Amino acid sequence: MAEDNEIPFDTDDVTVIQNDDPALASESDIVSFVQGRFKRAEDVRQQDEQRWLKAYRNYRGLYGPDVQFTETEKSRVFVKVTKTKTLAAYGQIIDVLFGNTSFPLTVNPTKLPDGVAESVHLNLDPNSANAQEALKGAFEDKPSEPFLFTPDGKLKPGETIQDLENRLGGSQQKLSTVSDKIIEGTGGTPQTVTFHPAMVAAKKMEKKIHDQLEESGANKQLRNAAFEMALFGTGIMKGPFALDKEYPNWNEEGEYDPLIKTVPSTSHVSMWNFYPDPDAYNMDEAEYCVERHKLSKTQMRNLKNRPYFRDESIEECLDMGAQYDKKYWEDDMKDYAIENYTERYEVLEFWGYVDSEILAENGLDIPAELQDLDQINCNIWVCQGHVLRLVLNPFKPVRIPYYAVPYEHNPYSFFGVGIAENMDDTQTLMNGFMRMAIDNAALSGNLIIEVDETNLVPGQDLSVYPGKIFRRQGGAPGQAIFGTKFPNVAGENMQLFDKARVLADESTGFPSFAHGQTGIQGVGRTASGISMLMSAANGSIRNVVKNVDDYLLAPIGKAFFSFNMQFDFDPDIKGDLEVRAQGTESLMANEVRSQRLMQFLQVASNPALAPFAKMDYIIREIAKAMDLDPDKVTNSLQDAAIQAEIFKMFQQQQPEQQQPQQQAPQAPAGADAQDTTGAGGGTIGTGQAPAPQEEGFTGNV
Repeated sequence: MAEDNEIPFDTDDVTVIQNDDPALASESDIVSFVQGRFKRAEDVRQQDEQRWLKAYRNYRGLYGPDVQFTETEKSRVFVKVTKTKTLAAYGQIIDVLFGNTSFPLTVNPTKLPDGVAESVHLNLDPNSANAQEALKGAFEDKPSEPFLFTPDGKLKPGETIQDLENRLGGSQQKLSTVSDKIIEGTGGTPQTVTFHPAMVAAKKMEKKIHDQLEESGANKQLRNAAFEMALFGTGIMKGPFALDKEYPNWNEEGEYDPLIKTVPSTSHVSMWNFYPDPDAYNMDEAEYCVERHKLSKTQMRNLKNRPYFRDESIEECLDMGAQYDKKYWEDDMKDYAIENYTERYEVLEFWGYVDSEILAENGLDIPAELQDLDQINCNIWVCQGHVLRLVLNPFKPVRIPYYAVPYEHNPYSFFGVGIAENMDDTQTLMNGFMRMAIDNAALSGNLIIEVDETNLVPGQDLSVYPGKIFRRQGGAPGQAIFGTKFPNVAGENMQLFDKARVLADESTGFPSFAHGQTGIQGVGRTASGISMLMSAANGSIRNVVKNVDDYLLAPIGKAFFSFNMQFDFDPDIKGDLEVRAQGTESLMANEVRSQRLMQFLQVASNPALAPFAKMDYIIREIAKAMDLDPDKVTNSLQDAAIQAEIFKMFQQQQPEQQQPQQQAPQAPAGADAQDTTGAGGGTIGTGQAPAPQEEGFTGNV
């Protein structure tokens, strides 16, 4: 369900039905239209709901009503391998989304950006001033206006000086003082400094989107969507919408004075409450979708605090009392029985196309630019026969703000296939073999005792225990008590269980060693062998992450981009930009990526190859591979040049401040005539050995 204070848009240019519209008496057409779309989507997806219920039972370890046990089956054990596989897949998806320091979403300029220059350069050579004056002479009518020259000094067809100035994008103010010396293109000499206005605008937008995702708590919502995607096969996200977030704050007098900040927010929508167009295979093809809300009385009243909701209709619904249509699958998913009556209100939220005639008949004022359209995209909320809100879709470009990502893509269905469905048969086999093994072990663990009562004295207790004594009839021939051991076939059943477990690895694409199973044989016994196996196991998850990129991350990133440009326009981030998801790049282990980068860095250290390497990019990527923030630990080319000059100044001052102390010169050999060691005070030669009776002679007494 959406947040209580969620604001879908923040603009005055919105077409709505207000409280005092005469359409209140004829709103049944709108309600019938929405309920009809909802009913059609609900009927078509009923078969999918059966698949989801079976997947949920396998995950929880519950037997469904389709499983019948005979009287001889005593064991009811359920081996929850499905839960292990599902959590392993969920963990890998979360590791891709949130394993790195930043969200796997980047904003880059297009290959040939329009409106903003890809690169401009400034020549620092003082001898180039004459050439610049010659180019500037082409614009003698406005010599003081900033301009941006192409290398040939000509304007493009239809361009003006203002257009050229705007092509600096977010760098326009920074380069305004030297704009008369700027030339479009990349500098080719050491005396030039190159700037990238398109890249600057892209990174500002990327930083803003990352901040908005963090502020709105998108991590928690994305985790919920990733779990349902792994278990049921499809994860649903919704947004972005403007949300008023409260920050705790106390004023100088100690009174609580919270700060209210409006941030774009996304939310997770449970797959059970999402009803898409049954004729669509993905959200791009969907003509409409309906979200089913289960609201309490307090939540219903809170709707009146949100924009464009009709207070009178909400009050009428509250006066009618709670009316919630419980679905059959709701009780199946609960662990306890509850009453049929629920104090909740069922509210349907519709996003999609509605016939223009229906809107016009119900008093909606259609804008002039949309009057020629047969269908108009709208947002409608209905409850108990009343229209709670009806507005035209405010987003530009028009989009339905829902994103459905499949775990395993099914090209002939809207909903995907999850881990639990892939291993449904193998889970059934494992349960069957384990139950048979346990029942057989219970039988084979006890003796089957046969008693011939004709050989025993009548009236004896036939119970068996250690030390039991049976009395025989006198003279009766033959044995009276026989013990038979039941054959133990549990080993064969466990072999079949292990085979079914291997088939589960094959059907899901998640080998058991990937989530902690021990006892690996063969190539997996060594470190390099297990590394090879893990690399091969990443093949299946790579397709899943690609689906996350294409169906979730990229559309959400584009939606945030459009939202910011529409409702929070900033000229510094205006540009020809594209949003790109980088989930698949996160699959490569940081160790492997850092090793490859270091190898390339060694190759680029060759003086002959160094000019061809982009050292700033290599250093930033190495920092990312080490889970470090590249903005904090690395410098740009300009900052690196400044820091290199600072280091040079330190190195020049170092020898002057710290001079090593000079040692006294060594005396030459033979300089000291009184030296009795024979070296003469020097280090070269041994001198003449002392004679008897001379000082230093060892034989003297």
